[in-house]
Amino acid sequence: MSEPKRLHPIVILITIGKRIKDYIFTFIALFFIWNKGDERDLLLFGASAIAIIGIILVSIFSWLRYSYRLEENELRIEYGVFVRKKRYIPLERIQSLDISEGLLQRLCGMVKVQIETAGGSGTDEAEAVLSAISKEEARYIQEYVAGAKNSSEPNVQDDPSQVVYKITPSQLILLSLTSGGVGVVISAVLAFLSQLDDFIPYEKVFRGIEQWAVSNLILIALLIFAGIVIAWILALFGTMLKYANFHVAKTEHDLVISQGLLERRQITIPLTRIQAIRINENIVRQCLGFGSVSVDSAGGSASNKEGSKVLLLPLVKLKDIEHILGPYLTEYQFNSSFTSVPNRALNRYIFRSWYIAVPLVVVSIIFLKVWGLLSLIMLALLTFWGVLKYKDAGWSLGEKQLNLRYRSMVRTTVFVKKNKIQSLEMRESYFQRRKDLATLEAFVKVGFGGAGGRVIDMDRMDVKKVYNWFSREAEKRD
Repeated sequence: MSEPKRLHPIVILITIGKRIKDYIFTFIALFFIWNKGDERDLLLFGASAIAIIGIILVSIFSWLRYSYRLEENELRIEYGVFVRKKRYIPLERIQSLDISEGLLQRLCGMVKVQIETAGGSGTDEAEAVLSAISKEEARYIQEYVAGAKNSSEPNVQDDPSQVVYKITPSQLILLSLTSGGVGVVISAVLAFLSQLDDFIPYEKVFRGIEQWAVSNLILIALLIFAGIVIAWILALFGTMLKYANFHVAKTEHDLVISQGLLERRQITIPLTRIQAIRINENIVRQCLGFGSVSVDSAGGSASNKEGSKVLLLPLVKLKDIEHILGPYLTEYQFNSSFTSVPNRALNRYIFRSWYIAVPLVVVSIIFLKVWGLLSLIMLALLTFWGVLKYKDAGWSLGEKQLNLRYRSMVRTTVFVKKNKIQSLEMRESYFQRRKDLATLEAFVKVGFGGAGGRVIDMDRMDVKKVYNWFSREAEKRD
């Protein structure tokens, strides 16, 4: 592939859509200005028409000026409408290829290839994005990159793979039912409406229905309930579409994840770039004995955080994780007995859950009198949550592996190899020292930001034990 190649012309439409999306609120603002009957309507309409024509022309020229080729063990990209730019990416720096198929790409039989490199570019974009190329070319690039890494003479051959995991229909349904995506849908709707507060007279609207709302509280409650149900159904189908056909395969050097029904994606994770493995369990899945497994990877970028934290097993029985991943990730030990934090830490976990709750309860009782007593229910729930976080906190230590378990909104178990830990931090406040407690936090390096795990209020001697296990001085003594 030494001759320069262009992307598929569908990229023109994709670019136009992306740029119009970036300016959508500007166009909405102009629309509302036009409706005010101002004499400058014609001028504004002309400016908008010129802007749209400009977007179309720039998108066409961007496509014409964009080319790529593989040459001398490099991916060479040239682009730029007014200023010609060249980007040469050595193949050995390429860490992962994220292949996806959006609706427009699928209609044309194309795929999108997003290329991540060691260290990334430090920007919000991936190192390189080929927005629409044929599946054959994408496969060729994959194999060419793999061949270039394995030998000085790239040898494009099929890499035999083994299926590690494939989601079943029952698992897909259970995943959708327990995903908690309804909150995301509601948040997205509220965020969109908040962008329109300059155009929709919310104050007048609410003032007009205030009297009606007072006498129709039951109807309002039913409408809110119906809205939550609709949001839950949308989230349910969204999750099913996203994770349909989810399966994981292992090649000689990589884990390859494929997923999606409407938009198909393929993510390649080099085994050498895995920094940590984590198991996440929300409260519902924990009760059912299920969880999800993800990996912290050294790939990714600011706009592709999924490249740094990749979902490996979206739903799996906890007892099956060792059986599924053990034969392929042989360095990791998933069956570990955890040491809990000491009993004297319980009061601190409960007290931290009261930081915000107690002042709210006091204010509610003072100003709402009897009705304010209902806030005690919130206090009881937060107390229960504090106890739950205390019970879930723990740690264990292997010869070459540190395991941490803690809870925020979900219970998280982190498995990290000793040679992947960037730093280990031991902290103790004045109140922790009084109870001989300390906080342990481990950091690993991922492609965007940092990751790791933290256990609060461990026994101080246990924290020192882990610290000595990790310290270089201890290694020298050994």
